[in-house]
Amino acid sequence: MQNDMHKDHELIRKFQNGDTKSFDTLVRVYLPEMMGFFIKITNDRMLAEDLCQDVFLKLFKYLKNFRFESTFKTYLYRININTANTWITRNKWKNILGLDKVPEPTQLNQDIERDWEQKELREAISRLPKKQRSVVLLRVNDEFSYSQISEITGMSEATAKVNFHHAKKKLIEIINEK
Repeated sequence: MQNDMHKDHELIRKFQNGDTKSFDTLVRVYLPEMMGFFIKITNDRMLAEDLCQDVFLKLFKYLKNFRFESTFKTYLYRININTANTWITRNKWKNILGLDKVPEPTQLNQDIERDWEQKELREAISRLPKKQRSVVLLRVNDEFSYSQISEITGMSEATAKVNFHHAKKKLIEIINEK
């Protein structure tokens, strides 16, 4: 990890000095991980690609201000979480209203039923408060430790644990409402 951090920081310094090829290298290294992150959230490859593109556009614009106070991966995941939260907030009502277009579960085969459950869970996650949603996305989607979540979000490990606990309780409430 330490070695990767030095490689990333070296690439960022080169980029800050005008070498755009170093940015391309960062994209190649981190794109697969980012795609996985956004596919888990959206369940849509094309949408995930669009969100990745948004993140890299933000990075291209703001990476010149990177202060080397954290790892690049932490910086990147902060942008990922902010992008995911913005997308979820923007599309919350569209997702909720789309639920009534899904056939009755009795008519569904197992694959469609699993998709239904995933969509229902994504909708429930979208209803969580922003901090809880961020912790859930990082903990469940990417299986980050509370220490890593703390570093990415800037909250303490204890706060991350509490937010995750409250989020689980709230998700159960939301799902049981239906």
